[in-house]
Amino acid sequence: MMQRQQTSPVVVIAGELNVDVIVSGTDVMPEWNREKMVDGFEIVLGSSSAITACALASLGADVRFVSVVGDDDFGKFCIAELQRMGVNTEHVTRLSGIKTGVTLSLSTPDDRGLLTYAGSIPLLTPDYIPESLLQQAMHLHFGSYYLQDGMRPHWRELFTRLRADGISTSFDTGWDVSNQWDREGISSLLTVTDLFIPSEDELLHIFPADGVSRVLDSMLPAVAGIVAVKQGSKGATLRELDESTISAGSYTLTPVDTTGAGDCFNAGIIYGYLLGMRSGELLQFANACGALSTLGIGGTGSLPTMESVLLLQAEHEQ
Repeated sequence: MMQRQQTSPVVVIAGELNVDVIVSGTDVMPEWNREKMVDGFEIVLGSSSAITACALASLGADVRFVSVVGDDDFGKFCIAELQRMGVNTEHVTRLSGIKTGVTLSLSTPDDRGLLTYAGSIPLLTPDYIPESLLQQAMHLHFGSYYLQDGMRPHWRELFTRLRADGISTSFDTGWDVSNQWDREGISSLLTVTDLFIPSEDELLHIFPADGVSRVLDSMLPAVAGIVAVKQGSKGATLRELDESTISAGSYTLTPVDTTGAGDCFNAGIIYGYLLGMRSGELLQFANACGALSTLGIGGTGSLPTMESVLLLQAEHEQ
């Protein structure tokens, strides 16, 4: 194992905030004019950006979150949960007259479906991101490209400035509910992105093809950095800077809830990258982070730690 730096890297997350209302069981699909019983119900911190932030803090990063929420109970809940999990919320703004976003998650042990009320989710703009904060950062990440309407026109300019100052960048697209996928915008942003972290489904909607390997081999535009594709139970695939690809299988665990697994994978890729991991080591570290997150309810119910990741990897090797 290579020597790691001892100081905590400062990671700025500029992202959406919402609560997740999670209904869980083996059969959670509603039927009109029928009532069903389910196994579980939770209200937890949601949003791809927030779950990634909490997982990064759990791993050991110094995480500063920038966002907007409504001046309501759900907004207070989001801020309190971030603080409880070690994330700095000094730059989370509460807006009067606005409702905090809500996602209803219908979750089974194998998959999930989401219904989202946008509320405050699309309202973050560059005006809320102070320059003094960016000057402290080693890395900036955001999630939910398609939901952050206020930031979408500005990401490329921001990433360009950050990389010129030696600050690395990453993003996760999330699902495009409008089914437009903005291939041109994504392609432009990839020229100034160090870590692009889509899921397999998302990648194949942005760059339609008969498989991930086809996209990574021949369909991507000019890419400045590494591409890490999340493939669920199949594991993940990494496209290196030299355009070669490697894959790693998932860790075998019995999942409780898959909500947030991809976001914890994001945290693993970012944190491992900042610690100097590359190639197979980086991919396996991120896979372990994603797998550990499935052992609890909600995206933050079972956050990875360095200790738990190393233990899982050691058990897997045996």
